[in-house]
Amino acid sequence: MYNDLLTIGPFTIHGYGLMTAVGILAAYFCAEYRAKKKGLDAGKVFGLVICCVVLGYLCSKLLYIITVLPDILVDLSVFWTSLANGWVVMGGILGGILGGYLYCRWQKLPVWKFFDVGMASVALAQGFGRIGCFLAGCCYGVESHGPLAVTFTHSDFAPNGVALVPTQLISSALDFLMFFFLILYDKKLQKRDGEVTAWYLILYSGGRFILEFWRGDSIRGFVGPLSTSQFMSIFTFAAGIVLLILRRRSRSGAETPLENKNMEREVEA
Repeated sequence: MYNDLLTIGPFTIHGYGLMTAVGILAAYFCAEYRAKKKGLDAGKVFGLVICCVVLGYLCSKLLYIITVLPDILVDLSVFWTSLANGWVVMGGILGGILGGYLYCRWQKLPVWKFFDVGMASVALAQGFGRIGCFLAGCCYGVESHGPLAVTFTHSDFAPNGVALVPTQLISSALDFLMFFFLILYDKKLQKRDGEVTAWYLILYSGGRFILEFWRGDSIRGFVGPLSTSQFMSIFTFAAGIVLLILRRRSRSGAETPLENKNMEREVEA
């Protein structure tokens, strides 16, 4: 597993950055395609993606800095190092959701419809992103002697020469499976707008909570016996359950009256 894939002079293509870029592009094209299929304004998808990515990365970095705050208070140089290295995915997800919500309200778009389009694409982006984690060696698993264990030899993050649980590839596989499930659910089973968003929160949070038991890196911080991501997963899982119940009980079936009114104005225009 090599993070440095290609070097041309002073320019190096890193596996982590490449797969992150592939994930973002795949998410964008997927969301744009599905928006068109649903009769939504596909031209708004680009702005939606930009807002989600920007706030997602900012919140991911902010949460990481919070997790290493005790070290920063002891040594200020840790702060500058943390600006270049370290992210907390759960912070990125929450930041991305906030960015998407603010953009939809600003552009007067039907929030739940665009969220359902976007959240499936987020799962797709995460699937590619975790492959990047594997190439870089970050987010690695605990030591293992099982048949699926992997051994890094050139990683700047994972312990080299030690057989580890491939948590990155497991997470990637789960993300891709979640993407296909959400697409299928949207086509065959969804009764109310917002259900796909709810299922994303439920599935990702539940899977992340369990997989964290096999993570071997401690850089993401802990809240008592739980990792930071496990602690946050409890609340996002509960939020997904509540959202699913509320959307299922929604008498209108789709959007709020305000969102329906905004859609009518767009059709008239």
